Amino acid sequence: MLDLAACTDGELAALALGGRQAAYSALMDRHRAAAFRLARHHCGNDDAALDVTQQSFIAAFAALARYDGSRPFQHWLARIVINKAHDWARRRKVRQFFSFALPLDEARGVREDAPDAEQQTSDREELERTMAEIAGLPARLKEVLVLRTIEGLSQAEAAGVLGVSEKAVETRLYRARAKLTEILRG
Repeated sequence: MLDLAACTDGELAALALGGRQAAYSALMDRHRAAAFRLARHHCGNDDAALDVTQQSFIAAFAALARYDGSRPFQHWLARIVINKAHDWARRRKVRQFFSFALPLDEARGVREDAPDAEQQTSDREELERTMAEIAGLPARLKEVLVLRTIEGLSQAEAAGVLGVSEKAVETRLYRARAKLTEILRG
């Protein structure tokens, strides 16, 4: 029997395309945490990040035939997660628009994304604030900040995921850090 844990991502993708569900499960297990972290930093909360992560893995499975096994699966999946996070943000803006458009009596059931009131510790509040500020950064800055600083990708890897030059990654990262520092000090 084939040891799936010893297989490369490209091999697991090929096996999954061949109908081995266990191979895709192994890919999910291998990359779930990183995909969730990336989604959480884009969305700003765990519930939305879980939804985005699930949608990303569904989309990745549907598009698995387009995955180039010679390239890192993590980068390919990161691009999908970022796209799904953008979709989530667009849907959220539409929901917010319609929640304001409804009469107040009808809008009471519309959930507002905010930190739970039960989270009392200052560390948790600061983390929530920082995550929210990162999520509120312009997409071009947020993507670079999350990929480089939080996910630990190199400048070249981040440039490959985003389809931009390494210099663009460097510039955006500098701007993202400066903007985040300014916001958090204010």
